[in-house]
Amino acid sequence: MEAAARLFDEHGYAGTSISDISALSGRTSGAIYFHFGNKEQLALAVVEAHFATWPAMIARVRAAYDSALEKLVALSFEVARAFRDDVVVRAGSRLWTERRAIDAPLPAPFLGWIDTVGSLLREADAQGELAGGLAPETAAVGVVYAFFGMHTVSDALDGRDQIEDRLYDLWLLLLAGLRARTEATALLARVGAARGSCLAL
Repeated sequence: MEAAARLFDEHGYAGTSISDISALSGRTSGAIYFHFGNKEQLALAVVEAHFATWPAMIARVRAAYDSALEKLVALSFEVARAFRDDVVVRAGSRLWTERRAIDAPLPAPFLGWIDTVGSLLREADAQGELAGGLAPETAAVGVVYAFFGMHTVSDALDGRDQIEDRLYDLWLLLLAGLRARTEATALLARVGAARGSCLAL
């Protein structure tokens, strides 16, 4: 499946054949068909593996921070790095965008992220972190739109090489509207320090 993910990521669904996957993986076409039945089922397995990445990541980040907004910011950096570095995540994303060519029912994207972000923003509201008058559910949709829009632009402009810098700048903008208090750079620095990343400025 990793070989399939690599080829789907590089060449797309239509540009990848079972024989290509066989050659890269060292498995016979017969062995691939035995496990997956057809290319559609293999693509579905890659997309499902993409979606399966997130629950453990969300749980890990939730456990690492007390502040709900810090959880949200830290999670966004974890997700950004996964889209940059994890071939299965990248392939699952590309396959979903090419879903009309795939004769298999693919999981619906984004709804889980809107729910997760909404939950974290409700938690932030209960902690007094959220700006007054801001509806967590409405803000969650905007945050998810902004994040995945940033991801798409970063992919198009620099192949996600600068995605963490782009995300840092996005959070400076978003936190100005989300937080009851300012100090967005301090929050970002705490998240960066906790993750051992270069964001601790």
